[in-house]
Amino acid sequence: MTNESYFDYTDQLFDLARAFAKPEALEGLRVVEVATLIMGPSHANYLAEFGAEVIKVELPGVGDTMRYVIPDGRPWRNANPAFFPQNRSKYHVGLDIRTPEGQELFRALAAKSDFLVENLRAGTMEEWGLGWRQLSALNPRLIYMADSGFGQWGPFSQGRASYDGVAQVVSGLAEITGFPGRPPTKVGVWLGDYLGALLAAIAGLAALEHREATGRGQFIDLAQTEGLIRVMDWTWLYHHLTGRDRPRAGNRDLAISPSGIFRVKDGFCAIAAGLDEEFQGLCHAMERPELADDPRFNTLEARLDPDHNEELSRLISEWAAGQTQAELDQLGVQHGFASAPVMNAEAIYHDQHYRRRGTVWAFEDPLYGEIVDHGPVPKLSETPGRIKWAAKPVGWHNEYVLRTILGLTSAEIQELEEKKVIGQWGPRPGAKPPDDWQGEGTVF
Repeated sequence: MTNESYFDYTDQLFDLARAFAKPEALEGLRVVEVATLIMGPSHANYLAEFGAEVIKVELPGVGDTMRYVIPDGRPWRNANPAFFPQNRSKYHVGLDIRTPEGQELFRALAAKSDFLVENLRAGTMEEWGLGWRQLSALNPRLIYMADSGFGQWGPFSQGRASYDGVAQVVSGLAEITGFPGRPPTKVGVWLGDYLGALLAAIAGLAALEHREATGRGQFIDLAQTEGLIRVMDWTWLYHHLTGRDRPRAGNRDLAISPSGIFRVKDGFCAIAAGLDEEFQGLCHAMERPELADDPRFNTLEARLDPDHNEELSRLISEWAAGQTQAELDQLGVQHGFASAPVMNAEAIYHDQHYRRRGTVWAFEDPLYGEIVDHGPVPKLSETPGRIKWAAKPVGWHNEYVLRTILGLTSAEIQELEEKKVIGQWGPRPGAKPPDDWQGEGTVF
């Protein structure tokens, strides 16, 4: 047994500086993506992080709608901050699959791929002759993954668009989110999209294992509403047993007391102490050890009583108001209860813990210069995830995909460009732009 500490050992084992010297778990697998906005692109991106070759197919010039969904500012070389997180390490192809020539090229690409990811309205790919039934006939090993709001069948599926906010409502998540007596509240991020993408990626890997055993691919249907329903823990059994709906509770946790977000001198902190031992530690930190023996608070069951919980929250609020974030953080470590400051983007951006672990991932991109994004979340010791390059303009990798993978000649590529079957935003990589090119949205 080595004298090296556990934390020194794991620090070396997962050292990000060695990530690019290690193999990739999904190397050799190809994903063709026909997806827009969040869910489908994120799904494919999760696979790209661990080595899959992802080819993102977009309409020439126009591209993914997410390129123009701008939270603040203007487009930045055919993209914007909201487009980058789910489109790293992909090959970008501008291909109009609504045309017969585009569909022929797409079939050839699908025939050479392991996965297909799409998140169009249910049935759209089938209408174009590019659905599961058509493509699996060409490539029986293809794993076809259809991401949508409500699924590929059922009364709510046909002809209905979905966005994350709609999924949060239909899943019941919005109904239980917010403060008592106030309207339902949407979660501040596109949770249904990102969670659905993660579940879809897991399903794809399960299908890959099945293919290894049987040689056959399969059709995967993932609805973002059902992904949200899956993570609403005890909501459904509670309704089954009591006939009641789960109430909105604001910043409280209905199963843990005390638990909440409290104002401190310099911001806000989360405090939680579900176990009796943790609550005793909190009482000592508050210099109120007698509270741990108070019959209103000495067990979790007693603390969960609504009246007792409200009184306990009041006492903690009064005490926390005299502390700083740093003081509360240290007291939590010292006395064994959970406490952490409410961190904003600036704090996380500069945080050394997240930087060291690659959660905040800074890298140099040849087109954009320095990029800072979130890195892969699961840390694998032997086949770590990584970001190879940032998202690129529409059609940036046309030459690579069409020439290297599909074997087209220069004459064939030129003919397709003239017919507007293929195209890209701005000049080809390394090419001189036209004299009248203004650098925004030109397709040639």
